[in-house]
Amino acid sequence: MTSNEEIIRNLYAVAEKEPKRFRSLFTDNGYWWDVPAGVKYHGDDIARAADIYSAAFPDMHRALDDLYVDGDVVVVQLSLNGTHQGDLPIGLGTIPATGKEFHVPCVDVFRLKDGKVSAFDCYYAGTIMLAQLGVLGNLEASLKK
Repeated sequence: MTSNEEIIRNLYAVAEKEPKRFRSLFTDNGYWWDVPAGVKYHGDDIARAADIYSAAFPDMHRALDDLYVDGDVVVVQLSLNGTHQGDLPIGLGTIPATGKEFHVPCVDVFRLKDGKVSAFDCYYAGTIMLAQLGVLGNLEASLKK
């Protein structure tokens, strides 16, 4: 039987190498909550969100620092690393590719059910990411209208 830690490590590998398969790792009613963006993805929107992030950051790498497992809950401390190479839609508009690298601290909290993710709460440092992309100082001017 696959451990919950192995399930989550596999999820990160799939997110980086096979984003189209990412949705299949969730329960039917599972969700992904992008906390800094204020958006909760359900169903096929999980796959669409994975596609958006893959297009904006095609070289995204998640460096896993620590994993904590307590039954069906897995908490991961990590960093998100990559280069902003495509459009990034956010609530206020779209940030066009800046070509800048980012290294953003993050904590992900997963709840599993029957070997699949039923809840994924992603807490990354959004302001650090926007600063590293060079848009935080003048966010409105940086957005496509």
